[in-house]
Amino acid sequence: MRDAVRQATLAELAEHGYRGLTVENVAERSGVHKTTVYRRWGSVAGLISDALELARDEPWPVPDTGSIEGDLRGIVQLVRSGFDDPELGPVSSAFVSAAVQDPDAARALHDFFVARHEQSAEVVRRAIGRGELPDIVDVREVIRVAVAPVYYRLFVAHEPVTERDADRAADAALAAARAGVL
Repeated sequence: MRDAVRQATLAELAEHGYRGLTVENVAERSGVHKTTVYRRWGSVAGLISDALELARDEPWPVPDTGSIEGDLRGIVQLVRSGFDDPELGPVSSAFVSAAVQDPDAARALHDFFVARHEQSAEVVRRAIGRGELPDIVDVREVIRVAVAPVYYRLFVAHEPVTERDADRAADAALAAARAGVL
């Protein structure tokens, strides 16, 4: 039942976005009675939080190009391309929209990012081991600084993010890490 509701939530988000997500539509799509969905998840925010919990635990394809420059660029490109994907993009955008409007969804998105940043920080740890970065860098902060411009452009400035923009964000984070700022 839980998986069916999660899958229905993701499908509804992909088709209708956060504003179009309703408990009724999720119940109908999942085949789970509406009162059961309300009892277990309570609201749209509960559905979002549960879907983010599922996404948090999924493995993230951390690049291993042999260099911190290639790895950081790869991570930022993964984030950028995820929002460009016709199926994943609307879902990812809906998660961010939900987090802006609901504290439970915001906590779930925070936990999702903590997990993703921890997985992605492996590229920074490898770089430290190869001597590409000083061992004083905050491995998670390097990742946060690298991907933050993507989110800023998409959700604050409402601008497109090109491959060049993504590479520039990764390069700026790398320069800051090498300079000991991070």
